[in-house]
Formats: sequence, C-alpha cells, structure tokens
Amino acid sequence: MKILGRRPRLLIFLTLAVVAAVTVTVAVVIQANKMQTLSPREERDRVASGTGLSSGQVDCRKAKCIALTFDGNPGEPTDRLMDLLKEYKAPSTFFLEGRRIHKYPGVVRRIAEEGHEIGDHTWTHAVLTDVSDAQIRDELRRTARAIAGITGSEPTLMRPPQGRTDDRVSKVAKKMGMAQVLWTVTAKDYETDDSALIIKRVLDGADRDGIILLHPLHKGTVPAMPSILKALSKQGYTFVTVSQLLAPAKAEPGKIYR
Repeated sequence: MKILGRRPRLLIFLTLAVVAAVTVTVAVVIQANKMQTLSPREERDRVASGTGLSSGQVDCRKAKCIALTFDGNPGEPTDRLMDLLKEYKAPSTFFLEGRRIHKYPGVVRRIAEEGHEIGDHTWTHAVLTDVSDAQIRDELRRTARAIAGITGSEPTLMRPPQGRTDDRVSKVAKKMGMAQVLWTVTAKDYETDDSALIIKRVLDGADRDGIILLHPLHKGTVPAMPSILKALSKQGYTFVTVSQLLAPAKAEPGKIYR
C-alpha cells in the first residue's frame, strides 16, 4: 500500500520535472530569437555624416532603397530572372548553397559580372544551430572557397538557413570574417506556387531599407518578378545589394543585419 501511495507523488514529480525542462528549452529558444539585430539605417547612422561613398554608389541615406535577395542553388536563378534584374537595373544579393556550385560556374560568374552580390548560404543548407562549431565552419568555408574559385572573391556575407542563428553561430561567423543577413519580408514562396500571392506578400511588406527574401527554385517566384520589379520601381524604390544598403557603413563580421 505504501508503494502505491508513493506512485502518484512520483508521477507528479516527474511531470513537474518535464514541464520545467520544456520551459527552460522554450526560454532558450525565445532568447535566441531575440538576439540583437541591426538595421541598415542604424548602421548608416553610426558613420560620420560627412563620410563619402565610392564613385557611382547609391546613397541610401537619400535614396529610397530596397534590397532583393535570392537564396538557393546557383542553377536556380534562371536566365529569365537575370534578364529581368538587368532590365530593371536591380542589383541584388544571391546567397548561394555550395554543393552544386561546380555544376553551374557560368551562372555564378554571370551573377558576379552583372554587378550582383554573392553571399554564403552554407554547403548543404544545414541548420547551423543544430550542428557543431566544426560543422558550421566546414559548411561556410567549403562554399566560400567554391565561390572564390569561380569569381576570385570570397563572400563576406552569409545567411543562416531558415534564419536560425545564435551566439555560437555568430562567434564562428565572426572568426571567419562573415556578417549575417536575415530579412524584413519573406514571400514564403517555398509554401506556394501562386505568383499573385507572392507578389502581394512582397508588396505588402516592402518598405524603405527593406530586405526581401525570395527563392528562385520555387515555381511561382520567377513569374512573379516582373510585377514585383515594376511595382517597386513605380513606388520610387532604388534596388541595391545588401552591402550597398549599408553603405557608407560596412557589414561587421559576426553581426546580424535585417
């Protein structure tokens, strides 16, 4: 009878222990998601007002700037997308996965030659908060070297897959000389092929100094681009790369921008 009497108390104790563990885990996740991020405007404001820009560079302190960013394998930015960006004079930032870069050297070269910026999106699209420090370094380093092998330059910007980052990822990125770039608007084009919906999501969320996230892989994205580019142009936006959006400031390794 005594043993039976102890069981309810034991179950209550175990239940409370599990609840406490879950609460701690949730708190850690919430804290990670609250990591300090810096806006392009904040970074520009840190620079002395008289600081100049490189010749021909857009001054986003005066212009109404917005940055289009594209994530995925280098084979995904189709010729049609590149043609559209050229037509609308829309330099953009491509965060490339590394594992298929060797299959599309011409695409990677074209991205760089036409004035777009290339960032690192890891080798296998690994969630960096779920892997070891050594794996984080390997994912980023292999991609950076592959990009440099084609363009001659290693990227200084990276985008953590799914936007998942924490202090540990930031420390590794800092040591590797890379800043992290998130986004202010996502079309969530990975969950729909409806181009009209993708257009609506982008235009509803677009704002000055915004960073738009798109994925050329998905069927509805490239067909949505003419309307997106046309509408944003009519609204007076100037298209820039992420680095141009920050100028005259420069992205600081380890920091997170959105």
